[in-house]
Amino acid sequence: MPFAASLGYQVRLTHRLIQKYLQQRIEPYGVSLGMWYFLRALWNEDGLTQKQLSLIVGTMEPTTLSAIKAMEQNGLVNRSRNSEDKRKINIFLTERGHKLKHELMPIAKEVVGAAASGFTEREIQMLMQFLGAIQANMTTKIQPEVAT
Repeated sequence: MPFAASLGYQVRLTHRLIQKYLQQRIEPYGVSLGMWYFLRALWNEDGLTQKQLSLIVGTMEPTTLSAIKAMEQNGLVNRSRNSEDKRKINIFLTERGHKLKHELMPIAKEVVGAAASGFTEREIQMLMQFLGAIQANMTTKIQPEVAT
């Protein structure tokens, strides 16, 4: 089967192209694509632990730690020992990290808008349903600890 006829290849290629465009757009703000996913999670819920961030973003904890360190060096997050469980460290956005949300979220919406250009709202809803069904199909096929 040629790549062009492969569902997996088409999904991967689409994802990579969206990522590439997003990276181009956020790079001038000092944010890498790797940081982007963690910032999105923290904008949604500040103060998550490294383990929670790993589960939400879908990365291994060492990868998460590297991203946290890079974001900390860039002044986007601070790490703080959990007051209830001293073994845990919570990750909090700095003022700069919070401010970036207002600059980068409109860019992300524009990137998604560019990807969906030419589609009707109904077609986008159908695409989301199809992708959700594929995700559900695949989730049932893999081991639970990997399915996140």
